[in-house]
Amino acid sequence: MIKTRITELLGIEYPVFQGGMAWISDGRLAAAVSEGGGLGIIASGSADADYVRKQIQIAKSLTEKPFGVNIMLMSPHADEVVAVAADEGVKVITTGAGNPARYMKMWKESGAVVIPVVASVAMAKMMTRAGASALIAEGGESGGHVGELTTMVLVPLIADATNLPVIAAGGIADGRAFAASMMLGAEGVQMGTRFLSAEECTISDTYREKILKAGDLATAVTGKRLGHPVRSLRTQFAKEYAKAEYSAMPDDELERLAVGTLRKAVVDGNAEEGCFLAGQVVARVNKVEPAAAIVKSVVEEAEPILKGAGKWVL
Repeated sequence: MIKTRITELLGIEYPVFQGGMAWISDGRLAAAVSEGGGLGIIASGSADADYVRKQIQIAKSLTEKPFGVNIMLMSPHADEVVAVAADEGVKVITTGAGNPARYMKMWKESGAVVIPVVASVAMAKMMTRAGASALIAEGGESGGHVGELTTMVLVPLIADATNLPVIAAGGIADGRAFAASMMLGAEGVQMGTRFLSAEECTISDTYREKILKAGDLATAVTGKRLGHPVRSLRTQFAKEYAKAEYSAMPDDELERLAVGTLRKAVVDGNAEEGCFLAGQVVARVNKVEPAAAIVKSVVEEAEPILKGAGKWVL
């Protein structure tokens, strides 16, 4: 049994988070992960407050175990979503795409555990001073919005920069990566791409098929020109966007080119116009199984690796 400050802090069985993936991490998936002993997380993305409230209520109807809500701070609905999360009594808040400092006092007073996603030492120190309860150190191997540093480089830097528990994210899909993360200083892991193959994940059949068939060089990063790089599968849209990014197309047109493309992938299964987010570890995702089985298998694979690490030391 793997117990860390994260399992004690959140009252969960395993220190395994399911990442907050916009249009993907809904109440059903989050509840399934939490029922499996991990921490399921509902993604607010750019959705409005009514959508987030509905997903929270779905999760509540399916599990009595802890689950969280990920709030994308650059969303135009961020203030409304923050209010809904507080009104619904959500006890775990993860944040991304911005600085949550202005909400921290309210969250702490409500008793919520706040765990920001960080991609640099500077942000980790800032969030520690602001009163975060733990940090998610997310490397550039992950799907969706990414930073510059890899998980192997970032996690020990963050672990050395804070006294808070650190959750490693990016490039993690099995027990070996879980064990490696612990050796780097993490006390838990977050997985997104691995849960795209969960039975309870409601992505389109096209999206799931692309994930299951993806190889080791299946992803690419676009969006660096606009300052918010994104990792996705090398689809027709990704190729066309990359070409436009290095053309004379004005920035505002380039921004509009990506609007709605994630929904086209997740909901519509549009193989030509959709943006299919996935991390570099996608080649390790090759079968559909229940979310609870994914959580359990990752931990059960990690335990003997961690126990056997001493065999390498004379």
